[in-house]
Amino acid sequence: MATEIKVPPLGESIVEATVGRWLKREGESVSEGDPVVELETEKVNMEVTANGSGVLGQIVKQEGETVNIGDTLAVIASAADARPPVPTRPARLRPQPAPQPPTQPASPPPAPAPALATQPPTQPATQVSNQDAVRATPLARRMAEEYGVDLTQVQGTGPAGRVTHDDVSVYLGAANANGASAPAQSQTPTLPAVPPQQQPIPTPAPASPTMPATALTPFGQPSMPSAFSYTATRSEERIRMSRRRQTIARRLVEAQHTAAMLTTFNEVDMSAVMELRKRRRDAFKERHGVGLGFMSFFTKAVIGALKQYPRLNAEIQGDEIVLKHYYDIGIAVSTDEGVVVPVIRDADRLSFAAIEHEIAELAEKARDRRLSLEDLQGGTFTISNGGIFGSLLSTPILNGPQVGILGMHKIEERPIAVNGQVVIHPMMYLAVSYDHRIVDGAEAVGFLVRIKELLEDPETLLLEG
Repeated sequence: MATEIKVPPLGESIVEATVGRWLKREGESVSEGDPVVELETEKVNMEVTANGSGVLGQIVKQEGETVNIGDTLAVIASAADARPPVPTRPARLRPQPAPQPPTQPASPPPAPAPALATQPPTQPATQVSNQDAVRATPLARRMAEEYGVDLTQVQGTGPAGRVTHDDVSVYLGAANANGASAPAQSQTPTLPAVPPQQQPIPTPAPASPTMPATALTPFGQPSMPSAFSYTATRSEERIRMSRRRQTIARRLVEAQHTAAMLTTFNEVDMSAVMELRKRRRDAFKERHGVGLGFMSFFTKAVIGALKQYPRLNAEIQGDEIVLKHYYDIGIAVSTDEGVVVPVIRDADRLSFAAIEHEIAELAEKARDRRLSLEDLQGGTFTISNGGIFGSLLSTPILNGPQVGILGMHKIEERPIAVNGQVVIHPMMYLAVSYDHRIVDGAEAVGFLVRIKELLEDPETLLLEG
């Protein structure tokens, strides 16, 4: 009896998804509970498991198709009713024409082209299974299948050694540079080489006395030699946007169109925080099993400032302002498929060590694509740390429906004036973007100043955070 695999409920407010990658192929045996297909939603990627045992008889929805809740993805047939496996991709072998007898005995026939040039060897079954075991992004897998790349030979640079799209591109570039793949050239017969003594020696034409060797542009600058006009490659690549990337793009545009967004800046002297971390770092890690980073200090400082300026911890719903007296702080995390914002719940009730544990766990889950919908839902205020990538200054975009976001940046030693003296201190620029519809400029400036005060005197975080 056939069993249909349908699209399960995808979570709150999510009604459709994209088929990302099939983990099983038609004709393969499956057991109940086995992951069969990966769906891409606007928030997380999720695996759909088999709801019965048998053989995957038919794949209804192909990779890249949009599906809704309840749509049939595939059909599982019983072992008795299963039809023979159908190859998902046509074989690449081309039939070789039968050799023709030479019509002119006087001229020797051309040497036959090597079989490797026209018949690439098919991958053994063991190699295909090894490729399935390689940790790679869906985009990298699709690119590898399109170009016939063995993922086991590609060095992954993503989190936990995952192979990314860039890794496959680098591998293909290296293979082309080494002459590993030249199918177009292999079809063209090569001409016999001319012996060295018969090769004509080009004689450069004498330069015209009235025309300089290098042409000048109308502005008097030398133009590029004409050889560069046709030797430079102009390659393009078309990549399907993942559903998560589409959602990120849509929400960022919506935030700019719906909110009256404004950004204010300040700078903070990080000397006190860095000195405290230096003194307590080893003992903190030995006691709590996690490093003492900057994010716990900034999370506590943000909470202290939000308590003093509650409109930055609010939300607009119709004609009403919803002031939230709990503090679910979102931490922006960069992944190979875009930025996600997992949420630390009730951060005001957590210690420094608990906050560091939460941040480390959520960041690891984000990079391993193990975040659940619950990890991403809600959030009352967001912190984004562009300084880890070297950003010196930026204007963060609101993470709607939130009305405030703090941007951290690179710590850089700069000369500043302290008590009439010029000294070198580690400084960081801070930026807070806010929705001017309910947050006034004075509130935003005071909020950022309060964060600055708490960080420059971190002992007060124990009282205010």
